[in-house]
Amino acid sequence: MNEAARAWARVRSNLRESAGARLFEQWLKPIELVETGDAESIRLTLPSAFMTNWVRNHYADRLLHEFRALLPEVRTVAIETAPALAAPEVIAPVAAPAAPTTPARASGERPVLDPRFTFDSFVVDASNKVAFNAARALAAPGPVRFSPLFLHSGTGQGKTHLMHAIAHEFLAAQPDARVMFMSAERFMFDFVAALRARDTFAFKARLRGCDLLLIDDLQFIAGKDSTQEEFFHTVNEIMAAGKRLVISADRCPQALDGIESRIVGRMAIGLVADSKAPSLELRRALLDRKLADLPDARVPREVLDMLAGRIRTNIRELEGALNRVVAYAQLTGDAIDLDFAISVLGDVLRGGQRRVTIDEIQKAVSAHFELKPIDLVSARRARAVARPRQIAMYLAKRLTTRSLPEIGRKFGGRDHSTVIHAVRRIEELRDSDNDIDGAVRALMHQLES
Repeated sequence: MNEAARAWARVRSNLRESAGARLFEQWLKPIELVETGDAESIRLTLPSAFMTNWVRNHYADRLLHEFRALLPEVRTVAIETAPALAAPEVIAPVAAPAAPTTPARASGERPVLDPRFTFDSFVVDASNKVAFNAARALAAPGPVRFSPLFLHSGTGQGKTHLMHAIAHEFLAAQPDARVMFMSAERFMFDFVAALRARDTFAFKARLRGCDLLLIDDLQFIAGKDSTQEEFFHTVNEIMAAGKRLVISADRCPQALDGIESRIVGRMAIGLVADSKAPSLELRRALLDRKLADLPDARVPREVLDMLAGRIRTNIRELEGALNRVVAYAQLTGDAIDLDFAISVLGDVLRGGQRRVTIDEIQKAVSAHFELKPIDLVSARRARAVARPRQIAMYLAKRLTTRSLPEIGRKFGGRDHSTVIHAVRRIEELRDSDNDIDGAVRALMHQLES
């Protein structure tokens, strides 16, 4: 079984739990994975065009998110009709599936939300505190304090999590509310479909009648003039009616190339909040939170520290890396340790790593302990030199992709077994010696900055 097939087994299991038995059996169970040999793309098929369209409309974004959490290299998930059944067919009417959450009134909208993405599961620190507080304020019942809320950040830094959380909180307080959550790309596809069907009135009424409208990744309609025209009027109607509107993008409104200035102006009227790249402390806290959802997993602290240290900008990739390590351990029966995690993740770690060199590590450790860099490569065995040397070797193992023999050679031609001993010794001391643990954390933070 290859990586895509393993990931698909996990995704199916997650969908079964979150969607409920009825919805899963009717719409999601028939999905089949097609082997492509391309690590960046996943191809899924269904037995009929009708089912294909429903899954695209309701689960396209969710499927992409699920696969990327397990396989960070995935860029696209294609949902297609199986070739043998791709010809036009007559299909008996199929009842709409029951919503997986508490039903809204018949005339309302009920989005498909990820149950994991709530305010309680969002880890807050200085890098995202403003965005988090703004999201909670907009979701709270009562008069609308500001609208729209414009959330922006780089990929995988929590925008979509906050949008799902807003919808969850708003619906918990107002179960009969009309709520829609879609990507800007889906907005464009639905609008074009309405134009072709000559039914734009229904499309407009559906969106503009919402009590809360959330549109993710605004940058995807850049340069789409007719779509932007409709989007502008939708925004105007929502704002004029005093309803809630949440928009996200990968950059601030003024930096969105190809988006009309009048749309940018509307976005700037509300509250613009960004999430910055997660700090080391936030990344580590996120892994602790994620690990709490994996009760059967046993992941040593040094592995979590390594992941938080090397994968710096993308929370989604960070969580995906942990998922992958745990999944591989369960499939192989191996215990998780530092070497196992590094061997499993390979290119993921190298791609997320700032190129810290052993020379930089030696200089930083020497300065921290008030030694000369030459002391670390000398034959001196006094504790005042030996312990910093072990810390430097430990950091070289943690922060670089150099092999054990290469690290040994950089420390005065020492054997790889000496490096192994140093790494294990520092791991032990970090659990029992607060001074050593504090020094290692300070040096890692300095080297990663």
